[in-house]
Amino acid sequence: MSRKLNFAIVGCGVIAPSHADSIKNIEEARLYAVCDIVPEKADGFAKKYMVDHVYYDYREMMKDPAIDVVCVCVPSGIHGEISKAAARAGKHIVCEKPMEITPEKMDDVIKVVRECGVKMQCIFQRRTMNAAIAVKKAIGEGKLGRIVLADAYLKYYRSQEYYNSADWRGTWELDGGGALMNQGVHGIDLLLWMVGEKVKKVFAKAGTLARKIDVEDTAAAILQFEGGGFGVIEGTTSVYPGFETRFEIHGEKGTVIFDDSGIKAWKFIGDDAPEVPDAGESLGGASDPAKISSAGHYILIKDLIEAIHEDREPMIPPEEARTAVDIICAIYKSSRENRELDFQI
Repeated sequence: MSRKLNFAIVGCGVIAPSHADSIKNIEEARLYAVCDIVPEKADGFAKKYMVDHVYYDYREMMKDPAIDVVCVCVPSGIHGEISKAAARAGKHIVCEKPMEITPEKMDDVIKVVRECGVKMQCIFQRRTMNAAIAVKKAIGEGKLGRIVLADAYLKYYRSQEYYNSADWRGTWELDGGGALMNQGVHGIDLLLWMVGEKVKKVFAKAGTLARKIDVEDTAAAILQFEGGGFGVIEGTTSVYPGFETRFEIHGEKGTVIFDDSGIKAWKFIGDDAPEVPDAGESLGGASDPAKISSAGHYILIKDLIEAIHEDREPMIPPEEARTAVDIICAIYKSSRENRELDFQI
């Protein structure tokens, strides 16, 4: 049996428990260290999870040769900085979404990770949902035929108090955007992953309609895929009380629709009694980020461990994780310039 890998978590905020709980439940992993620039947060987190090694400066933590993997759970605009430091220290990486907040910064992260020869797993836990896997398989097998419409409705609720709770929330510099970059990025990644086609054109509108923040709290976008079909993205944090994310994919031969609570439509021409797959566990988080399930994190962290031992790519390497962020940046640009953009990466 391979030895246990020592994990360290940088950033002891809202998402850190999903990482800690997952690591604690994986036999091949050990939560070895935690780090936060706020000593009280680091100390409290270490006490809760019975961790002996506590740091208040990630640069000092990176010098610890016992650490094998670093989980990056800091504000979005610092993901690249921490990930690059981990790679240069020879440590593998689990990075929360988004990997970074601009195409140029993502280029830099990928370059450093590849030069240093470490593994990097990016967190898009919705890809582990049974419903999403079944939909991707159905599309890949041609059950829907040519895709004509592929829609993601990402209607979250985040109060003004949520944005006021941390200086980085709702800022371009550290959050990278609003409803799309922070919350909606999960659904955008999932939609693109399921459809499996490149996006050729983007037209969008994004605005700040309900919150006192620098970034958007409401956005709508139209995509055109390389196969000619259209996609619709509605992303917001301004609708009360927050609703389950919903995906509707229509092809010339059929339709699949699902949300967080299950599959709502699974219909194909010529198949009067299709076998509807089990949707599995809901990941939650529509109205409260603290209620996000850690099930997907468990799967992705365990996969990284196996990727390290087997010397293979993890499920979501950085080159694949960048696509949703590239699309979001194009949406922002389209809205600012009030024009349709040709999209290429």
